[in-house]
Amino acid sequence: MTFFRAAIFSFLFCGSVYAQGVELTSSNLPIVIINTEGQSIPMDNPRIIADLQVIFDENGSRNNLTDTEDHYNGKISIEIRGESSAGWDIKSYSFETKNEDGSNRNVSLLGLPEENDWILHAPYYDRSLIRNALIYNLSREMGWYASRTVYCEVILNDVYQGIYMLMEKIKRDKNRVDIATLSPDEISGDDVTGGYILRVDKEGWNPGIDSQYPPTENSNVTLRYQYYEPKGDEIVAEQEAYIQRFMYDFEDLMHDGNYFDPISGYSQYLDVDSFVDYMILNELSRNVDGYRLSSYLYKQKDSDGGKLVAGPVWDYNFSFGNAGYYESEATNGWQLLYFTDNQSFLQNDSFHVPFWWKVLFSDGDFRKKLRERWSELRENTLSIDSLNATIDQFAESLSEAQVRNFQVRPEPGATNLGGGWYPYDPRHEQINSYEDEISVTKNWISDRIDWIDENINLLTSNELDNTFGAPDSYSLEQNYPNPFNPSTIIRFSLPSSSFVQIKVFNIHGQLVQNLASKTYNSGNHQVEFNAENLSSGMYFYTLTTGTFSLTKKMLLVK
Repeated sequence: MTFFRAAIFSFLFCGSVYAQGVELTSSNLPIVIINTEGQSIPMDNPRIIADLQVIFDENGSRNNLTDTEDHYNGKISIEIRGESSAGWDIKSYSFETKNEDGSNRNVSLLGLPEENDWILHAPYYDRSLIRNALIYNLSREMGWYASRTVYCEVILNDVYQGIYMLMEKIKRDKNRVDIATLSPDEISGDDVTGGYILRVDKEGWNPGIDSQYPPTENSNVTLRYQYYEPKGDEIVAEQEAYIQRFMYDFEDLMHDGNYFDPISGYSQYLDVDSFVDYMILNELSRNVDGYRLSSYLYKQKDSDGGKLVAGPVWDYNFSFGNAGYYESEATNGWQLLYFTDNQSFLQNDSFHVPFWWKVLFSDGDFRKKLRERWSELRENTLSIDSLNATIDQFAESLSEAQVRNFQVRPEPGATNLGGGWYPYDPRHEQINSYEDEISVTKNWISDRIDWIDENINLLTSNELDNTFGAPDSYSLEQNYPNPFNPSTIIRFSLPSSSFVQIKVFNIHGQLVQNLASKTYNSGNHQVEFNAENLSSGMYFYTLTTGTFSLTKKMLLVK
């Protein structure tokens, strides 16, 4: 096997000479060399077989093209990966390491745990080069698995391609998504209850579970939880029936209104802490694809907890102010509420957020957890000093290679990015160098954190203010808990500001207590009924406004 190792390269970009004289004799980053023997790399299966050589000094010395000992030298199967990014001038790739006989070869690449499935991701539109690495690093610091990444420089068929990230593919594995591998013969009992990874994403034709409920009441979009593991052509009928029933039961609960019960509510289905942290990362970064694209969920067996976990986080190129649409460049506002409440978005985009995200965000207990977790993280992981130190560490490691990288890719601040689809970059006038890119990104994050700090305390546990949009109609929910002793919570919703009376009566129709008699703003509210001095029995509570009245019963058991 022969590889081209030369110091000077000429490169073509968009059919014309884009940069010449890129000199790569050595690098502080690993050097990855791919040779396809003249074959074009396809966008889909079947992959082609190619040769892969990795130059990497594990002791930390510089990596030289003249090094005689390779970190890896062998066969791979490779294809282009991505949707919109597949049309860009610099591609990203998925590849598998192979033995000579074509079987999978589990290896450790660049210090990452052994596997055979890998990704070479080109941070092309993200000229900071760090957004994915940053969010994955934050997720791991917060206690959740996210793909580990190692920067490298890539040469493909003797042509220098620039900086890439070697990444772990999302996969069931003891070192990746650590859930059971669900075999086709595991179709009953505890066996069938776990080992699932679902995805909300483009490619809606992929097999999966069609949501029973539209993203919003007036939407005609059918959202699909795609089968990621097992894949659609691998999942067997019994497994499909189980995970479909699980998701439908969860959706029914979130749609029908009894979701807030801490025992029989959503906490029986969700690892709530994972959803809190997932939301924090999406809102911190104001990810324009958040919640609705590249959004993963996974479920372990019941014997190992059995809850649905949010994540792993994936694909944050268009985050941290790096996209000029859907208001994602703004440092104020909740991105989730833009997706669920903005009529322009709802009417003009096909990729929406599952309806239950808004329900979660409207729940007082969830908001309380969100507020408390944010406060905790701001002391360390999400402190400005910690975030800036991490960004500086990434930028410093790339300071040498980024010079070469931007000789073959659009420079920071450039707006002409060649072929393919790109969002408008709202920050380009502020950026004339890589240092500017890093500085502007840090400033955006600081401003975003300031806004969240100021507004997250508005997420009170007792009232949902106008920040979240008004409910569509009046409602009175079943009290929780029920039966109760001695106190219970009564929740209600108002589509507009209303004078509200909430009264409690005994079975003889006698007034026991007047819980509310005042004007409330539109939104979701709750009151507490304390029956410490009352005897066991059935009671009735009534909500009355000028145009609405409803009565429900509740049971006090002492």
